[in-house]
Amino acid sequence: MTQLAKPIKRRRIKGDGAWGYAFIAVALVIFAMFTAYPVVSAFIISFQKYKPLGSTFVGFDNYIVTFKDALFWKSVVNTVVYTLLTVPVGLFISFAVAIMILPLRKKLQTTFKAVYYLPAVASGVALSVVWLWIYDPLPSGIFNQLLNFFGISNQNWLGSSATAMFSLVLMAWLSSHGTSIIIYLAALLGIDDSYYEAAELDGASFMKKLWYIVIPCLKPTTLFLLVTGVIGSFQVFQNAYLMTGGGPDNATTMVGLLIFNNAFKYFEFGKAAAQSLILAAIIAGIALAQFKFLGNDVEY
Repeated sequence: MTQLAKPIKRRRIKGDGAWGYAFIAVALVIFAMFTAYPVVSAFIISFQKYKPLGSTFVGFDNYIVTFKDALFWKSVVNTVVYTLLTVPVGLFISFAVAIMILPLRKKLQTTFKAVYYLPAVASGVALSVVWLWIYDPLPSGIFNQLLNFFGISNQNWLGSSATAMFSLVLMAWLSSHGTSIIIYLAALLGIDDSYYEAAELDGASFMKKLWYIVIPCLKPTTLFLLVTGVIGSFQVFQNAYLMTGGGPDNATTMVGLLIFNNAFKYFEFGKAAAQSLILAAIIAGIALAQFKFLGNDVEY
């Protein structure tokens, strides 16, 4: 009886496995067509002088040219500066807003979550148009109106290399925190109340509860948001493209925008593919370093 049951059990497991692959088949096909194939194609094109009717193999020339390109390294520096200025401040703002929303009733929490998340579902082009109006160099611009109120002359926010990068950073500070706020709030709601009760019995202040309970319990969430924030920041394209076009004097040219220009403005697809793979390697290295140095005492 036992010997007859074993083959039946094996066949049942095989059948379950086949159904599992059938259910994920569509997702695998989509992944292969729109993720795996483009990555492999980019890797192949990076070793070619790409032409629609016949490409030429050039070996590592595209990579050598990229490493010697001063504009590429300037775009890397711009991207690093943008990341260092936006990601930590964005995490702090999201954490602070989540802390302020936490004591509210559920209906109010839901209202504030919806309000803060709304920019994430709005069109990026529409948001950029609004910010272009805010940064308008004419006296009609919102920021220039504020300056004029205090007797300060108009500023060309996006047209000056001294203020263009700061203008993009300020735009990031004042928008696009909805996702991080919701994730932080969910993590805060998941902290056991017994921790707070024990701290209150010991006479702990709000800041001590924040430092010794909340921040340690949110380390996995903070690490996740930090890694994803850095990845997204290194891939920034839309803001620089729509707001400044990389100018003035390439002061806001990010790596993503440089890759786009090389591919679709100068039609140097091989060079653009090489730069995209270098960018992917940089992002992967930074992500691994974050997990290595910041994830040692994090439990998932």
